[in-house]
Amino acid sequence: MSFDDLNLIFPLQRALSDEGYTNPTPIQESSIPHLLSGKDMIGIAQTGTGKTASFILPILHNMSASKKRVRPKSPRVLVLAPTRELAAQIGDSFSTYGKYTRFKHTVVFGGVGQSPQVRALFKGVDSLVATPGRLLDLVDQGHVKLSDVEYFVLDEADRMLDMGFINDVYKVVALLPKERQSLFFSATMSPEISKLAKKMLTNPVTVEVTPQATTVERIDQFVFFVDSEDKNELILQLLRSKHLECVLIFTRTKHRANKVAQMLNKNRIPADAIHGNKSQTHRTKALQDFRSGHLRVLVATDIAARGIDIDDISHVINYDLPNISESYVHRIGRTARAGADGTAFSFCAADERDFLREIEKLIRMEIEVAEHEYHSDKAMNATGNDAKPAPRQQGGRPRGSSGHKRGQGRGKKGEAKDGKKPVRREKKNVKAKSPQSSGPSKGQNKQGGQSKQGGQSGPKGQGRNKTGRSPASGNKPQSRR
Repeated sequence: MSFDDLNLIFPLQRALSDEGYTNPTPIQESSIPHLLSGKDMIGIAQTGTGKTASFILPILHNMSASKKRVRPKSPRVLVLAPTRELAAQIGDSFSTYGKYTRFKHTVVFGGVGQSPQVRALFKGVDSLVATPGRLLDLVDQGHVKLSDVEYFVLDEADRMLDMGFINDVYKVVALLPKERQSLFFSATMSPEISKLAKKMLTNPVTVEVTPQATTVERIDQFVFFVDSEDKNELILQLLRSKHLECVLIFTRTKHRANKVAQMLNKNRIPADAIHGNKSQTHRTKALQDFRSGHLRVLVATDIAARGIDIDDISHVINYDLPNISESYVHRIGRTARAGADGTAFSFCAADERDFLREIEKLIRMEIEVAEHEYHSDKAMNATGNDAKPAPRQQGGRPRGSSGHKRGQGRGKKGEAKDGKKPVRREKKNVKAKSPQSSGPSKGQNKQGGQSKQGGQSGPKGQGRNKTGRSPASGNKPQSRR
């Protein structure tokens, strides 16, 4: 199927042609016909699949059939996103695909002054992209009305739930007219998410591109069992010995993100951290520097990473394993975008062992164990209380100087704390293929190196500047099981 087969209005086809897109991605091919017919929809898809264009294109197409004029403070389209970065990128997509239409849009989120946002709303916009908190603030102040919304999109619903925005989402939905088209996107589908979808949607169709709770097939995944105090040395060794040119590192806490970025810069590895305590200006600059190649490494928390849409992240490193299993799927989905290969390295200390077990249960596979200089048998074989984060001390900070829950100190290699003989995974050498950059090479287009004349797949996020950059290379870590 090509975009011509979807019979979109000419201004949209022209915008797609400008971007070099001729063929829709699977999520676009499956969802756009349903949305053009006005149906509600549940879309289960990972990031990097082109889902943003899958709802923007049919919405702009359907709005073109109406001659309604824009009204002050009264948008016809509302898109809710969990983070500022994702909201801004959705706004950029409205600009890209709607540039030859008459429709106007604006983006509102917290962390910046609201005056420019209020002025844009007063002038009138067709489409509004917003984070829940800032939207409700503007509603309470009378700067925006939701009674005229015809199209409602909830993007990354699972992350909304994880971030505690669920009550705000319900408040927003209560302000919307009953007669509307509603679209619901999520990377995973938990019982809580299903409950939310039932309250929002009417007889929805379900489009699932990636099997539920599975990880992208093109990502090579490795776990590094390591003591907490050796994680810094391990990450420096990886960054020094392997050609990892575009690396996204995840931590569980803001404090840890700052510390890791500071440590890398001290060791002459250009890095920056983004998280909720950073200003929007800082976060925007850090993302720009990362895209352009001025930063080799970006360190992020789960919340701040939502909305990072960079095609050629070659490696994701989980410095800390997430305590929410679904977050692992979101994290490693930042690599292997636009049809490229990617690699995910996960560090696992003894007190994170149960997190790893839950992750492997969710993704229905056992992650390969990498051989490395700092390997910890204690971490690999941890069971019982040793495999759980230490409890918070009464009346004080959590264990560990950084405020992060940490486990006990080193034990003898290969000896479990309870004295039982450790259970080892079967060793296995893995000859993994060399990782490739997730973005197009210089002279290629945005879709895995296909030429614009050769039937490029549908629109996704903007790629990283490839000038002078080479794909990650070098040998993959040896592994054992």
